[in-house]
Amino acid sequence: MEEMRYQLDLLKAMNQKLSIKERMYRLICDSTTNAFLYCSFEKSEVVTLGRWSDYFDFEIKDIKELTRLTEAVEASYSLALRDAIYTEKSGSEYASLECPKKGSKTWFKFQVRIIYDENKRPTDKIISIDNITKIKFQNDELTYMAYYDTLTGLYNRNYFVRLLGEFVRAASDNNSIVSVMMLDIDDFKKINDSMGIVVGDEIIQQFGSYLKEFSNEHLIVCHMSSDVYCIAISDPVGAHSVEQIYNRIKKRLKKPFVLSDGRSVELDVSFGVAEYPEASTNALELINCAEIVLFNGKRLGKNSIQYFNSRVLSDFINSVEIEKKLKEAIFNSNFILHFQPQYYIGDNKLRGVEALVRWRDGDNGMISPAVFIPIAEKNGAIIPIGNWVVEQSIKQYAEWSKKYGVHFIMSINISALQCSREDFVNGILSMIDRYSVNPSEIELEVTESILIDDFDAISGKLSKLRAHGVRISLDDFGTGFSSLSYLKRLPIDTLKIDKSFIDTVLTDSSTRIITESIISMVKTLGYEAIAEGVEDERQYRYLDSIGCDVVQGFLLGKPQPPEDIESILGNMQ
Repeated sequence: MEEMRYQLDLLKAMNQKLSIKERMYRLICDSTTNAFLYCSFEKSEVVTLGRWSDYFDFEIKDIKELTRLTEAVEASYSLALRDAIYTEKSGSEYASLECPKKGSKTWFKFQVRIIYDENKRPTDKIISIDNITKIKFQNDELTYMAYYDTLTGLYNRNYFVRLLGEFVRAASDNNSIVSVMMLDIDDFKKINDSMGIVVGDEIIQQFGSYLKEFSNEHLIVCHMSSDVYCIAISDPVGAHSVEQIYNRIKKRLKKPFVLSDGRSVELDVSFGVAEYPEASTNALELINCAEIVLFNGKRLGKNSIQYFNSRVLSDFINSVEIEKKLKEAIFNSNFILHFQPQYYIGDNKLRGVEALVRWRDGDNGMISPAVFIPIAEKNGAIIPIGNWVVEQSIKQYAEWSKKYGVHFIMSINISALQCSREDFVNGILSMIDRYSVNPSEIELEVTESILIDDFDAISGKLSKLRAHGVRISLDDFGTGFSSLSYLKRLPIDTLKIDKSFIDTVLTDSSTRIITESIISMVKTLGYEAIAEGVEDERQYRYLDSIGCDVVQGFLLGKPQPPEDIESILGNMQ
């Protein structure tokens, strides 16, 4: 009798323990936003847990009823979901699938886990269902951003360069031609000034929409910038020849574009054409050649088409007085550095400064980098200028560090030509060693365009520098194709959000979604996020609210000469 009472008490205690565990498991499941199905193969029964009623308006109590899940998603996903749900038939332990809900924009993620006994027979199954709609739409926004221009829907500049590179490689293999046509709307500034930028944007959109009609597997169109477009044609013959496309566009331009408010606008367009292999065997240089002949043509007379040849290129370069002055400036070292401070959000503690080169010309005073940097990149002068900037920045940092005893980050911009040189890595490391600077306090800023022609070689060089402690920053994030395609493979520490996003983040909902997604992604990847071009308090507060780490812009500090930075450093002591 005592033995029976003992067994009953033991059974009661075990049941009580199981009941406690069941309540615990249910509480855990109900605390998540997921829905769960637990399946027992032995009992052929199903238990729904978590937020099941938030997901579906039906119950499942038997394993045979699992097919009801396949009926709840779009028909094109039903078979794949059935295979995932019954993954034990293939002997697998895990399956995962993303599916849209039938008749809805909602997306689910199904994850199936199977438990087997020692004889490899399934005993239990758990199906987790997660609503991933928000993440899915954010990813769609980011993917669109990676490839397309948001104003026109055409390819963006960097993705266009990537595709043009593929055209060039194919033409090299097939011994064929690639034509690049650059188009610029004549006197567009006058349209913007007289009719407003909203009308200007609509004109850009309408003309871009028209050009998009030309797109096919042999022809790609991009919105390069402002009122400039670029067309690349692989093996241009027949209807896809430059002459045919030019004539079709000119015919369309004989009719005005009708705006949404009923007004009509007539446009004139100038064209510049360069071809592989005559002009160049490099995608970026092809675009540059087309740009040179385009603007050389506009200088000589608008509403025309100009073709590249060596004489046109030579005449254009020789006619630009600023290039001659630039060479003299390099020889005489007529450059100075200004520094723009970067501050941590919240406590406004100095994070570092970005070194920015300025040209002090004797005749014309200070010449903007926007004027001479593009020229320097085209003719190779950026290499000596860049080397000077690197050395002077590191030297200046060493002096400040010794004088004020403070430590911060010196950010230095690196051009594609600098990075492509064989001695690039050793040159950077030797300068750091020469001035006895801690490598972790030097940050090299690179743009996505650096990676276009040879991603593996460039990223390899950046990895070597990073292995020595040098910080790597990806500048102008969001303006090019590699943001998503290569981000996880890049050896970077910091990601700078382009000013174009910050400019409209308070007024455009799409920009806000993208910016918040970028910040979230940066946090997940463990990078530091810097927002460029922060110019007012509202932008600052918004960036603070979404978790941005650092801000840089006129709100907290314009580019300043060294003596002004010294006053900041003096206050840090």
